[in-house]
Amino acid sequence: MDEGKKELVRNWLIKAQHDNASAKKLSEGDNPYLDTAIYHCQQAAEKAIKGFLVFHDQRFEKTHDLQVLINLATSADPSVSALLELVSHLEL
Repeated sequence: MDEGKKELVRNWLIKAQHDNASAKKLSEGDNPYLDTAIYHCQQAAEKAIKGFLVFHDQRFEKTHDLQVLINLATSADPSVSALLELVSHLEL
């Protein structure tokens, strides 16, 4: 994998990790912000899938539609379909 592609995949996955960490922090404590935490869960999934798509050289349009991204990811690698089905429930 060339360095440019590696960097792009890494950036998507780092952003996904940051959203995931934000969701965790927002859901903790006596007064959790669950609506915002759920938003960050959706964002984490979206960014992780986009990283996966870049890794597999799968082009995608600018979108926040998880189902569109899931369909593209499944066409790139059908073995991830069951895992991606779990993510589909995060659609906002």
